[in-house]
Amino acid sequence: MHDILDLERYPLDRPGSAEWQALVDRCRKELAEDGMFSLDGLMKAEVAQGAADALKPKFETESFRHEREHNIYFKDEIDGLAPEHPALQRFKTSNLTLCADQFAGSPVLQLYEWPPFVEFLAATMGKEQLYIMQDPLARVNVMSYGEEQALNWHFDRSEFTTTMLLQAPDQGGEFIYSPELRSDDDPNYDGVERLLNGEDPNMRSVTLSPGTLNIFRGKNSPHRVGTVKGEKHRVIAVFSFYDRPGVMFSAEEQIGFYGRAA
Repeated sequence: MHDILDLERYPLDRPGSAEWQALVDRCRKELAEDGMFSLDGLMKAEVAQGAADALKPKFETESFRHEREHNIYFKDEIDGLAPEHPALQRFKTSNLTLCADQFAGSPVLQLYEWPPFVEFLAATMGKEQLYIMQDPLARVNVMSYGEEQALNWHFDRSEFTTTMLLQAPDQGGEFIYSPELRSDDDPNYDGVERLLNGEDPNMRSVTLSPGTLNIFRGKNSPHRVGTVKGEKHRVIAVFSFYDRPGVMFSAEEQIGFYGRAA
């Protein structure tokens, strides 16, 4: 993996070493304080760009165009909220998606299937163990956001989201979020309303560089990606891990997310 990753700076290949533990401790601290951590340049910049370049023709001919109008909850109704409540205002998300079976041999998949990567992530998240998905489509997705496309406000279903930026756009594409806006006990609808009105004092914006690994705790932290401007697309890989082995999406879920079933 030395030809793909900067393992001098980030010793993921040396689990249990003092350097590895120091990195894990740093990441856990940032995750606790900021709701996220990033390893800038974990994947070498030329490798990340090469992976994005290799996928460009596939995005043009094989990708699934995912477009939907939704609210921040991805639900039509929320108990306790009137349909006209400002927290339920709607907006549009649009992107192109490729699935893991469409880029076999990519460095993105090599990283995903590399055991020290999974071990490192589990340690940073305080998990005893994590497992890669069995699902041939959902295990890793690469998404492209072109001119005027964006991932709009939402909460994640999973506790953590793991991504790797492969290509940054000319303009836009920044990661915007509000850490721990709600809790499992308090939905904080008033806070959600302020966020959507641009009045959240805790809103943060992060611009990532290609090759950066980002771990984000998004279950209670709403987030979006800024609208892309210019000819250069924002291309990002999304890795899926679970605390149990053998996870598969149903055929219905695969069709909903990717327009086809495996």
